[in-house]
Amino acid sequence: MRLDGRVAAVTGGTRGIGKGIAEAFLREGATVVLNGRSPEKGERTLKELDAGDRAAFVPGDVTRKADVERLIDETVSRYGRIDVLVNNAGGSSDPAPVAETTDEEWDLVLRWNLYSTFWATRAALPHMTARGHGRIINISSVEGKHGKPGIGPYVAAKHAVNGLTKSVAREVGQSGVTVNAICPGLVITDVVRETGPAAAAAMGLTYEGMVDLFAQESSLKRPTTVEEVAAVAVLLASDEGGGITGAAISVDGGTAAY
Repeated sequence: MRLDGRVAAVTGGTRGIGKGIAEAFLREGATVVLNGRSPEKGERTLKELDAGDRAAFVPGDVTRKADVERLIDETVSRYGRIDVLVNNAGGSSDPAPVAETTDEEWDLVLRWNLYSTFWATRAALPHMTARGHGRIINISSVEGKHGKPGIGPYVAAKHAVNGLTKSVAREVGQSGVTVNAICPGLVITDVVRETGPAAAAAMGLTYEGMVDLFAQESSLKRPTTVEEVAAVAVLLASDEGGGITGAAISVDGGTAAY
């Protein structure tokens, strides 16, 4: 029960890595407020989590500032505090070379990954610094440490998330708030299964071939699991993780060299 009594907000918490982190937090005693675009999916997730009053759902689209700020406001209004913020929501548009990327696609991916992280962090920090304790965990990507063709906006956004993480950690370190990023490698979630075939086709590969290619880039020669990412999130959210801040931690099976 390393997170007993803590209140956490998780963006993109109804599926994939976000849901896995929410499940891990609940097992450790936390109360969790989930965000997602679909109210129906949110209600279904709450039933699956079966955590009673320790889980709540706030619908919203993280590409909209007002929706992100409402998540923080409703978390504090409902539970009186916010101890942990997990900026998990994010993703990429259809793969395309930078020369063929439209302004609209660029703006969407940055709002989805970077702006949402900035908005949520800015809204949560005053509540955390006032209490002298807080944990901000940004779910970045291995693509935030090196480049990959065809997803320039996503790579740029995740590099920026890592930079923002380091800057905010420096700003608030003495206030008792830690700020870190987790950089997963390939994680086979339902989102990857849905969007993977199109991404693979853009690379001239089958879906299975793309998964194998990414796996072979790692030292473990396999995809990362949701549970492995969630375990690191639990550490960073706990008292035991209090000495870690400003870090971009790879959970990618050794894909990135740093």
